[in-house]
Amino acid sequence: MSIRLTNRLLTLLLAIILVGGGGLYILYSQAPEAEKSLVVATTTSLYDTGILDRIEDAFEAKSSVDLYLISVGTGLAITHAQRGDADMILVHAPSKELQFMEEGYGVDRKIIAYNFFSIVGPSNDPVGINNMNVEDALSTLIEKGRSGEAIWVSRGDDSGTHAKEKDLWSAAGYDATSLRDEDWYRESGTGMGKTLQIAEEFDAHTLTDMGTYLKYRKGALINLEVVVGEGEKLINVYSAIAVSTESNTGANFVGAIEFIEFLVSDEGQAIFESFGVDTYDTNLINPAVKLIKTGSDPDTVEWIEAAAYFEGSECPERFRSGDTKIYD
Repeated sequence: MSIRLTNRLLTLLLAIILVGGGGLYILYSQAPEAEKSLVVATTTSLYDTGILDRIEDAFEAKSSVDLYLISVGTGLAITHAQRGDADMILVHAPSKELQFMEEGYGVDRKIIAYNFFSIVGPSNDPVGINNMNVEDALSTLIEKGRSGEAIWVSRGDDSGTHAKEKDLWSAAGYDATSLRDEDWYRESGTGMGKTLQIAEEFDAHTLTDMGTYLKYRKGALINLEVVVGEGEKLINVYSAIAVSTESNTGANFVGAIEFIEFLVSDEGQAIFESFGVDTYDTNLINPAVKLIKTGSDPDTVEWIEAAAYFEGSECPERFRSGDTKIYD
């Protein structure tokens, strides 16, 4: 939880306490400010890159809404929204997103960006999986792990990256739940940045989003190398979803829609396009809106649709509120 969010909650708590002591005026004077705030539960893989700081500054410069970011894994971000602690989510686990909407918690889903997951490991590639396809690489890692020649570090935190990892193990013919009982398979239970550092410490392999990896690699926090990267099976799609006021009458739905509209605007997408180029010679996360609309890269669009569309759409009609033009 960010410091700003903590301050906001403390302020509101103080106001409530003061009501009991004749401080009713203070409570009501704080309420309008609370209505202008927007709590966004977001993945660590987005937050750790630093791109959300740039987006927050640009958005708040033209809006009266104050953003408060909760950086957690996708599973916990969804939990925050389900229990009324967030007004919207920024996540990257399509199957969890669909369930979130089907259970009545989310509306107006919009795909905003994408990059790729990669398997990273020691620079000398001791297990010999460099440039293998994903299934063969994972099968080799299991063989080497069981013989004491490799270690795998999983997020193990119900995040979007963890969900992708489990899907990849399943596609390779293995059950991640069973692997948890094997010594070579470790779980960090933490965010992407810390997981990368743990993998570095143990000369291990892990699955990472490229945005976080590039930041930590450039910052000399890790020396891990990409051994298996990009391609259809490693596409990583980020989506924004507003919390439905039917599930949470107190949700700042208007603010959520305003922020989603900014994320998909030319200005918002330009931030994804340019962020990181000066430092990393490439952007960390790719904008998706124009790509999907124009089909300028058919292969990537096909991969995004296969990974993150439901019923042929980024947001089926039954999950649209009708209060936004983001689908025009």
